[in-house]
Amino acid sequence: MSDFNLLLAVFLLINLIIALLRVARGPTDADRLLAALLFGTTGVAILLLLAFTADTLVLMDVALVFALLAAITGAVFAQRAWRMEGVEEGKDGYS
Repeated sequence: MSDFNLLLAVFLLINLIIALLRVARGPTDADRLLAALLFGTTGVAILLLLAFTADTLVLMDVALVFALLAAITGAVFAQRAWRMEGVEEGKDGYS
């Protein structure tokens, strides 16, 4: 691993620690979800860095799956949050 790749890996690991703290401390569910999405994105970046360094295509496939799961998670959270607002306001969330 070159010095630049090592420095980048350390930066991403520090980013993961900060995201983990935000997930634990987040005052609202939206803050926690955004931190979890950051956690997933950083995990994808680490996997891509490892795939580039080790020259393995399998890690790229795993990174793609993680990225797709993060996108689905964000969409589902937004849909549920939108429905919950409608229920709190007296609507059924479908109109």
